[in-house]
Amino acid sequence: MQFAEALKLLKPASDLYVAKGKKVEHIDLKQEKPDEARLQKLLLGPTGNMRAPTLRTGTMVVVGYNEEMYRELFG
Repeated sequence: MQFAEALKLLKPASDLYVAKGKKVEHIDLKQEKPDEARLQKLLLGPTGNMRAPTLRTGTMVVVGYNEEMYRELFG
């Protein structure tokens, strides 16, 4: 998925969780309005495509994998 498609995925979302290794970042998309450069760094991998895994459930989008984050969000 390219960046333009990834932005469409975020349209209905109110929360974005991004895991990179042990670091997890939460962005309240209703309060914060991250610019495109920041979103590209969070959402895209080195190939320029959306990082995997990516999940959208309800109004939440989860990008990347971190076991603790998944337990907290879905446990």
